[in-house]
Amino acid sequence: MSNGEPGTPKKHVPFVPTTMEMKEFEPRAIILGLFLTVVLGAANAYLGLRAGITIAATYPAAVIAMAAMRAWKGSLLEENIARTAGSIGESVAAGAIFTLPAFVLAKAWPSFRPADAYWKSTALIMVGSILGVLFISLVRRGMVEDPELPFPESLAAAEIHKAGQRGAQAAKYLFWNIGLGGLIYILGKFGLFAADTDFSVGVGSLGHSQVRLGTAGSTHAVPTGGTTVFAAPSVSPAYLGVGYIIGIRLASIQFAGSVLAWGLLVPLFIYFLGPQLKAYIPADTPDNWATMADAVWRYIVRPIAVGGMLVGAAYTLFKMRASLTAGLGKAFADLRQTAEDQAKLARTERYMSSKVVFSLIAGMFVLMCLLYIKISGLFLPAILAAVVMLLVGFFFATVSGNLVGFIGSSNNPISGLTLSTLLIAALLMVALGVSGTSGVAAVLGVAAVVCVSSAVAGELLQDFKVGYILGGTPRLIQTAELIAVVIKAGGVGFGGPELPAPQAGLMATLALGIVGHDMAWPLVVVGILFGIAMIMMQVKSPMLVAVGMYLPFGTTFAIFVGGVFRTIGDWVAERRGLNAAQKARVENAGVLVASGLIAGEALLGLVWAGLQFVPQWGAPNHPPQIFSNPSYLVGGMIVLVGLASLMISVPVSAAGDPNEPAPPTAIM
Repeated sequence: MSNGEPGTPKKHVPFVPTTMEMKEFEPRAIILGLFLTVVLGAANAYLGLRAGITIAATYPAAVIAMAAMRAWKGSLLEENIARTAGSIGESVAAGAIFTLPAFVLAKAWPSFRPADAYWKSTALIMVGSILGVLFISLVRRGMVEDPELPFPESLAAAEIHKAGQRGAQAAKYLFWNIGLGGLIYILGKFGLFAADTDFSVGVGSLGHSQVRLGTAGSTHAVPTGGTTVFAAPSVSPAYLGVGYIIGIRLASIQFAGSVLAWGLLVPLFIYFLGPQLKAYIPADTPDNWATMADAVWRYIVRPIAVGGMLVGAAYTLFKMRASLTAGLGKAFADLRQTAEDQAKLARTERYMSSKVVFSLIAGMFVLMCLLYIKISGLFLPAILAAVVMLLVGFFFATVSGNLVGFIGSSNNPISGLTLSTLLIAALLMVALGVSGTSGVAAVLGVAAVVCVSSAVAGELLQDFKVGYILGGTPRLIQTAELIAVVIKAGGVGFGGPELPAPQAGLMATLALGIVGHDMAWPLVVVGILFGIAMIMMQVKSPMLVAVGMYLPFGTTFAIFVGGVFRTIGDWVAERRGLNAAQKARVENAGVLVASGLIAGEALLGLVWAGLQFVPQWGAPNHPPQIFSNPSYLVGGMIVLVGLASLMISVPVSAAGDPNEPAPPTAIM
């Protein structure tokens, strides 16, 4: 709907009109959401500790909330509140598992026994979670309404809720593809086909040279040529769906980072370092091309990507300066707002009072100072660490929200943002002359809070966008999130020998290295200069390029392929001469198909995570495999081609009669 003047931008019309009164913040919705946040958060905590990844919880929460509320005769906005509260547990768990085990791994805490760590862990996670909600609440308006941010996962979650209201046609596109996405994911897990594969590309001689590690170390055979490992696109309905929604332009920028990492940096480092390579990667790395290339990416290229993220984050904040200034200005101006003023606003404009937000931030800062003093045993460094946490936490929460707006929370590189925070905090400790266990504890304390706050901020902004699309009340969304994060913060679990917590291990290693003056700073500096060069070349988003370098190749490749599918579908629609109404139906159907595929994989991913708690599934030959050596070239490619056909042909076939009006955008 336009404002009535030629050339004016379209005014947003929420799915539930602002004039419609509808039940929203009801006890049943909150109770369901709290149950979901505990269950989904626990499943993601397990996956993160075991493999360093998490699964988007917003889709399982959306589907379960919709089914439950329909059975209980609940409203659409109740569904939204239940999903909002239910999905935040994933972010709290991700922030915790990526950082808290590092305290024990770095020997800053003796163990995770309740007397040693429970209250400290709970306090860190609770403060970080609450700050994440508060930080993003200050700037949410400008980011939610930014037309440059596609919010792919918010759009997908909103379509799940809207499909239940639109009738059989929309539900058909959504739920059939939820089933299909889940089926493809689980069949890949059971070995019907290989969902991933990679191949090596060698350069130069494939011979080996003997190199001695240290003055008295043992010798190892090291490749003298060069190589890299490219991964085929993951046969992942979720990644393909995300790529379809964000489109080829953003997907290409992110994929370019992976191409730079694996196509340029990895082979160059292997080729030119040659026998000296073992000095830069773990000494126990097996002497073969694939593991060598992976180690180079993890321990050399990723620190460069972190340097790029630091510059990308600063550049992102610079580009957002107008909206950030406006958002903060509005927050300060609202300090004078009364309850009567709030009551006069439309439902979709009512958000938590700025007085409450700033008061809670001040309270969390005081609590953080006391907590850092207790954890580190220091006074002035602990206070300064709390100040750094507050400033860096706010800015990285904003950057996290911006990234979620581009690529969704599933692909948000929270661990990369946390590593950037860790670098800043560690440099502060080194500048103050702090070293040893106290310095490491202070650094990890800052990283833990910022990691959780960034994860929660990104998820909350995603929820704000869903509420913006559906017509929810921002204040009630904030309240539901605060209740959920407080409940979840007390129930985070930790790893053991069978749950290695890979991300936390990296945090511990870096914290020890920086505070112990043993950090490969040239790599980070290279990343910083690379980021500056991208800005000078006017790259659309240096942050997305750095994120592409940081994420696995197969992941970004699959997202790129999803964008290609969208482009082909748009080209077909254009070739057929479809009018505006038909193109709108094609777009709606395409988003529903992609949303269903994303939700299906997330739902079955949750089921798969639950099965890992069954002891016998960890035994040899379990889970049972259909094929002992499943094929990617045969099985995986067939599935990928089938998904391409589905994602291109189904939306185009939904074009309908050219004389039919465009689909409605609001509930009637």
